Amino acid sequence: MEKNPKYGPAAQTPQQRAYVLAQMQATQPNVHKAVTEYVAQLYRRYVDGELSWQDVCTLREATQT
Repeated sequence: MEKNPKYGPAAQTPQQRAYVLAQMQATQPNVHKAVTEYVAQLYRRYVDGELSWQDVCTLREATQT
């Protein structure tokens, strides 16, 4: 599998991205505790490889303003 620079070196597969997301949620619970359905959908799209983490953050922040 060719590495995609869109993702970090430890987040190339859906399993790795799910693990990275779980670690972020565990270490930053105040950021991830009030997850709306829209944000949960963004997280699923990140794990599926449709969005980069930067895309998720940008879209998530756009809904909070």
